[in-house]
Amino acid sequence: MNNKNSSPNNKGTKTLSSNPLIERLTRTHISIPITLFLLYSGGLLYWSAINTSLSIVVTVGLFFIGLLTFTLVEYIMHRYLFHMELTTTLRKKMQYIMHGVHHEFPKDKDRLAMPPLASLTIATTLLFLLRLVMADYVFGFLPGFLTGYAGYLFVHYIVHAFQPPKNIFKTLWVHHGIHHYKDNERAFGVSSPLWDYIFRTMPRLEKKT
Repeated sequence: MNNKNSSPNNKGTKTLSSNPLIERLTRTHISIPITLFLLYSGGLLYWSAINTSLSIVVTVGLFFIGLLTFTLVEYIMHRYLFHMELTTTLRKKMQYIMHGVHHEFPKDKDRLAMPPLASLTIATTLLFLLRLVMADYVFGFLPGFLTGYAGYLFVHYIVHAFQPPKNIFKTLWVHHGIHHYKDNERAFGVSSPLWDYIFRTMPRLEKKT
């Protein structure tokens, strides 16, 4: 069974480690990873322009493919990794550290993003692995993927940090709010509900009485 739904009034936090350094590394201000990944993406695009023969059309195409791919990876990870079946003690511990603590304290602003050190390590690992498969095409694809992640962080932050906005983000705010406070086995998409539509995990419509 997945973690329980959160209380919308739970504004606290929780210490995950008694070691102050490790505890600090589990937290980050949202502006840090967003800035880092936009700079990382810009750096890869600059490298591509200077050191590869990729055309602008190909680069832009790969960028949007990377962006779309991120939304799918986001959905899959949220649904199957962050909400894994809690069949063992190890799984319960892993799931709580990765995501359960966020459901318990959804308004803890310092834990709305993966710590920058872990994120940059994963991004750099992806760069080297995808370079082996995609060659220079990675310099168009990965910037789109990482920009997608930065966009996800932005949406995730505003959903938890602010009241519902009166603009396009309200739809995403409501969608993710349903996941947290009504049904955590649906509405897995944060930056987009696209894959919830495709895989039929959109929130159930409430019947009017």
